[in-house]
Amino acid sequence: MTKKTERIFVKGNEAIARGALAAKCKCFFGYPITPQNDIPEFMSSEIIKAGGDFVQAESEIAAANMLLGAGAAGVRAMTSSSSPGIALKQEAISYMAGSEVPAVVVNMNRGGPGLGDIGPAQGDYYQSTRGGGHGDYRHFTLGPGTVQEAYDLTIKAFDIAFTHRTPVLILGDAILGQMKEPITPWEPENIDEEAGRDWAITGRTGGREKRLIKSLFLEEGALAEQNKHLQAKYDSWKDLTEAEQFETEDADLIVCAYGSIGRIAKSAVRKFRKDGKKVGLFRPITLYPFPSDELKTLAEQGKRFLTIEHNLGQMVDDVRLAIRTVADSDFYPIYPGNLPTPDELEEPILKCLEGK
Repeated sequence: MTKKTERIFVKGNEAIARGALAAKCKCFFGYPITPQNDIPEFMSSEIIKAGGDFVQAESEIAAANMLLGAGAAGVRAMTSSSSPGIALKQEAISYMAGSEVPAVVVNMNRGGPGLGDIGPAQGDYYQSTRGGGHGDYRHFTLGPGTVQEAYDLTIKAFDIAFTHRTPVLILGDAILGQMKEPITPWEPENIDEEAGRDWAITGRTGGREKRLIKSLFLEEGALAEQNKHLQAKYDSWKDLTEAEQFETEDADLIVCAYGSIGRIAKSAVRKFRKDGKKVGLFRPITLYPFPSDELKTLAEQGKRFLTIEHNLGQMVDDVRLAIRTVADSDFYPIYPGNLPTPDELEEPILKCLEGK
């Protein structure tokens, strides 16, 4: 059950901040970088009003390690940044995954590599879905495509983080973060704000057994057992995959795209449909775990595929892995630094549809 309120008109960045507050986020640790600055700016006042704490850390590295500490104490906490800043947070994210510490991390992807620019891009897909830090680990990754989804998936991110004791990453970009759309805010009911009571480090035992949260396993075989345990957890997430399918039932060609590019591709698909051409859209919402089974089902129906990304080719690997025993996918890159329109996507879609 949820409580809904009237619609409001907000940026994607603000929607994420509002979603975090609806999910009872109590601590925010951040450091400024464009194009995500609206999130810490909003949180700097609103989380205080909600009875929480805001810290502008001295660096991205510090912010991520503060998040690690808050999560280990069972506190619902979040940080946000953009590409180079997220890169600096990777060591702490690896520690959170290895220690099974819940946390929410937001990346409003900007152009790269290096400092790149402050415009939109999707060059952080590998980093976001492969475990961008050291060691073998994964974290749950969500890719919203609308401002409403940005709000909804932030609430979901906190739920997943504490249910599965994992960092959860929300991967947006400058389009989503700066775009304004109407949303309907809602608040989940019966949030268990003491969800970490059975494992969290509280600083006092009260007679209970001593607790230890760590990612260091030096005993013979201990690290192997921990990695086996973590992999089993990641495998269990396959039941939580989510994707939008638009006009896929009778489509000859399926365009695969996520996030902002997914919604731009959807506009192109609509135009093809008006012209009587059988094109559909498959937009993954969970980027890790990737909705492979749903995509393979479409491949088994004899459909062809074109992956479009705002990078030089990253998600296309997951598309091809999903359908590899049945089909393949063509690929069309949108180079970071360019801002695509639906019209620009029509030519590569048409060529693929015509087998060229």
